[in-house]
Amino acid sequence: MNKKDLKREYKQTLQPMGVFQIRNLVCEKVFVGSTLNLDGIFNRSKFQLKAGVHPSKMLQADWNEFGAENFAFEILEEVFPRENPDYDYKSDVECLEDLWLEKLEPYGDKGYNEPKKTREERLRMMAENKLR
Repeated sequence: MNKKDLKREYKQTLQPMGVFQIRNLVCEKVFVGSTLNLDGIFNRSKFQLKAGVHPSKMLQADWNEFGAENFAFEILEEVFPRENPDYDYKSDVECLEDLWLEKLEPYGDKGYNEPKKTREERLRMMAENKLR
């Protein structure tokens, strides 16, 4: 195979996908997320945390205080490929994330996540942005 074929094959190959957590081993707080590429999100999150630019400021602060050795990157639930090559996995993964957020409630003292906005809150934000 030439380089172009290998690149195309790689893009068509499904990566491990699902719901993950970054767990603080000192205080057991967790950050829960979902992705269509678990390997990629773990690499990106580690890079962001090492660079001091992770979107979760609380997670970043604890990472800086406790160090990388006190955090575990774990898969909570994996989504496996279906027979249909055109299947859209995004909604499955997002639904699983919502279920895990409901189960673990990783907010405040228990975690690093921010509660998701309600439909009404999102609509209000969109309306306010249109007025600007």
